[in-house]
Amino acid sequence: MRLDKFLAISSIGRRKDVRSYIKEGMVKVNGSLITEPAIEIDENSDVIEYLNKVVTYIGKVYYMFNKPAGCVTARRDDVNKTVFDYFNDVNMEGIFHVGRLDKDTEGLLLLTNDGEFEHKLMYPEKHVEKTYYFWALGSLHEDDIKKLKEGLYIQKGEIRTRPAKIQVQNCGTYKEYKHEMNINNLYNIDSNYYNQPVVSGYLTISEGRKHQVKRMLKAVGCYVVYLKRVSIGELKLDESLDKGQYRVLNEDEIQSLIGNLKK
Repeated sequence: MRLDKFLAISSIGRRKDVRSYIKEGMVKVNGSLITEPAIEIDENSDVIEYLNKVVTYIGKVYYMFNKPAGCVTARRDDVNKTVFDYFNDVNMEGIFHVGRLDKDTEGLLLLTNDGEFEHKLMYPEKHVEKTYYFWALGSLHEDDIKKLKEGLYIQKGEIRTRPAKIQVQNCGTYKEYKHEMNINNLYNIDSNYYNQPVVSGYLTISEGRKHQVKRMLKAVGCYVVYLKRVSIGELKLDESLDKGQYRVLNEDEIQSLIGNLKK
């Protein structure tokens, strides 16, 4: 096994990070300083040290996390709670998030120490589908739905979005759906705005542009006030997980994702 791959799947860091560690002289193999990331090692018999500490080969791990709104997708933050703050009983050294969700977005987030898995899942050319459930202020008419399905321009200078899938679930007024929306402090909407049109549904995209779902819906006149990612590829969020809870992916779930990446 390559040295950089061994370190990456042993929770030392992403592949690109461990390459830097090796080149900077932080790694030893059987007592000798090694600066070549591609050197082959025997993970079962060689003694690998990082910063003079023996690295234990733990293999690959994959977590499904039900991210709550209000925390940021980062390892540390001086102001906000991070997704890693919910993993108090797990050694998260070398574990990283796969992609990210906005602070106010809930739902499915994956964390792993498998750098190759993360790279392929986020690789634009793979076009892995991600589905989001949304509530928005506004209405979606047939022309709007057609634009979303065919792809649209969300900002000057950007290329058209890839075709998306859209399924409208509810449409009506805020007064009709305010209890179902279950959104606190909805931008101070009061009784004067109870007739404000609202719409909910599922939007599936196969890209990862910044704030893409919000920007796509804004381009057709809808302002997102609630967003939750419910699936990545064939992997669906386990709804038995409360917000802030996590669990290890089972083998079938891992293979469903890996199988999708091989297509």
